[in-house]
Amino acid sequence: MGVLGEAWSWLATGANWAGDGGVWHRLQEHVTVSGTALLIACAIALPVAFFLGHLGRGGAVAINISNVGRAVPVFAVLALFMVSPLRNSGSVPTVVALVLFAVPPLLTNAYVGMAEVDRAVVEAARGMGMSGWQLFVRVELPLARPMVMTGLRSASVQVVATATIAAMVGQGGLGRIITAGFNTYDTAQVVAGALLVALLALLVEGALLLLDRLIAPATVRRGPAAGAPVAPARKDPARTTA
Repeated sequence: MGVLGEAWSWLATGANWAGDGGVWHRLQEHVTVSGTALLIACAIALPVAFFLGHLGRGGAVAINISNVGRAVPVFAVLALFMVSPLRNSGSVPTVVALVLFAVPPLLTNAYVGMAEVDRAVVEAARGMGMSGWQLFVRVELPLARPMVMTGLRSASVQVVATATIAAMVGQGGLGRIITAGFNTYDTAQVVAGALLVALLALLVEGALLLLDRLIAPATVRRGPAAGAPVAPARKDPARTTA
């Protein structure tokens, strides 16, 4: 039996799924930490990106500042937190480190999506008398949605995968299954833990793809809605001079 077969046997053993150190408990810890970090990162990055993208200025500075979190390794941040007073705060160090890691892709993609909205469409909407809020909700946000969702998917998968590192500083999650396998020289358990993390990341990616399809605006699925601003057609210079 190969390593994958032994890993499957480990996963098929019911005792490995029960108890405080079982798969279900570790999965709950992993999802809770990852989900909390993503929600906080979205609450920080998306409003800033939408506001700056709507104004069309200041995005480069915000993106460069947020990229500081990407430049610092997550494990280094966790190690620093574990020698600080936060070491007794449960999963707080892990959440903070993952938030710093998730903000850059969220902020960058959302800002670029907003900044690349066709200015002709925006001006047409203003000409129809739309307020700033109506312009954001009905025009800019729907057109920026693909880039926003791309950033969300990228950040989500990265956070789910990176959260396994928390086990190296004694935190919970599916990474504890992997580290426990290393400690006992159980290769099957290590591979099983890695497969669980990969499967969870794929499920998150698939769920967000499905969500993207469900919330796709009517203008994408059925064409422009009645009364929606349309960019003015560009004149053909050749026909104009003819």
